[in-house]
Amino acid sequence: MADFFQNGLITTLHDLRATDSQHLERILLDASRHFRLGLILPVTASDMRAAPFGQIVRELSVGTEFLKEIVIVLNVAPDVEDFRDCLARVRSLGEKANVVWGDSPRFQAIYQTLVDAGLNLNKPGKGRAVWTAYGYLLTEPKIKGYVLHDCDIATYNRELLVRLCLPIAHPSFDFHFCKAYYARFTDRLHGRVMRLLMTPLLRALISCLGPDRFLLYLDSFRYPLSGEFAITADLARSNRIPGDWGLEIGTLSEVFRNISIKRVCQVDISPQYEHKHQSPSLDDPTKGLLRMSTDILTSIFRTLAAMGVRLHAEDFATIRSAYLRHAQDAIRQYAADAIMNGLQLDRHEEENMSERFSQQIIPAGDTMRQDPTGSSDIPNWARVLSAFPDMPNQLRAAVLDDQQEFGVGK
Repeated sequence: MADFFQNGLITTLHDLRATDSQHLERILLDASRHFRLGLILPVTASDMRAAPFGQIVRELSVGTEFLKEIVIVLNVAPDVEDFRDCLARVRSLGEKANVVWGDSPRFQAIYQTLVDAGLNLNKPGKGRAVWTAYGYLLTEPKIKGYVLHDCDIATYNRELLVRLCLPIAHPSFDFHFCKAYYARFTDRLHGRVMRLLMTPLLRALISCLGPDRFLLYLDSFRYPLSGEFAITADLARSNRIPGDWGLEIGTLSEVFRNISIKRVCQVDISPQYEHKHQSPSLDDPTKGLLRMSTDILTSIFRTLAAMGVRLHAEDFATIRSAYLRHAQDAIRQYAADAIMNGLQLDRHEEENMSERFSQQIIPAGDTMRQDPTGSSDIPNWARVLSAFPDMPNQLRAAVLDDQQEFGVGK
């Protein structure tokens, strides 16, 4: 059931089902005449061939006049046939769409040039893909906002995109960053890292460290781990981008650092959201949800340290104990919610998962203490442009050259 409750430090834009998607599209189309938008789609070769990506392309092929440009960043795609396949699959999007092949020899040479100059770009992944898209779009000064969403959304429709774009594009709003939230469920509740790690951890940190404004800010987001957000071009230029699973939390941290909280909002983009699920991999902390949890924990601890919060070795044992108590309370709440909605929920399995998450807290704290600043953040574009002023043009030229040399029929 829709609600209009405002809580926390940021503005929440609800979906009350009081208007239709066509009305929102008309408003967005009018706003986009003065506030041009670029859409970023980071996709791997395997996801590019999966059914959700085909649905996304079909939805974007009509009725998206509010988008000035669409950038598909293809990564984890070492074979030229991956690139050609992607070009063929997005042909229906027309001239506004271009494919950035991150594994092409040209882009690998560009990344190596930047690495040789001391910039951290040697780690492939979603973070580098997003960073590359930012640089590519910087060559179009008329594009005022960038919008990003994942490419494995099984329940995708164009209204999702419209609702994500409108908060930063509407002329009477003054938001510079908009984060998506949604309900993730099928016959059971999903979003385990969010439900069983993120929220209990934030509540535990607040109980241990006091009402720190950054922690209260993170706790204001209904789904801080969502992969969908919209950001103004100026803010994107200033934000550093993490290169690991801490991308979503790192992005929120940079937003907190660079703009006022009143310029931040979250928007309900879908009544039911479904995408590919990560393997728990509870026996291997280097894979799946455990790896994700470690990156998230380390990102939060490093951000707190950078803000002057002192975290001693013994603090992490206390944080772990508090986290477990909050996680147990959360599991009890979600179990009741599942029963009320006729959904499945295995309390024993969720208790086991929260226990494994708790075991990552002290190692993540040790990692932070040994390396407080970390080395995974990609430098922001403001820094890159100071050293390589023509780099955005080089990225755009590489895209065109790749299409001419390796494109379909070559």
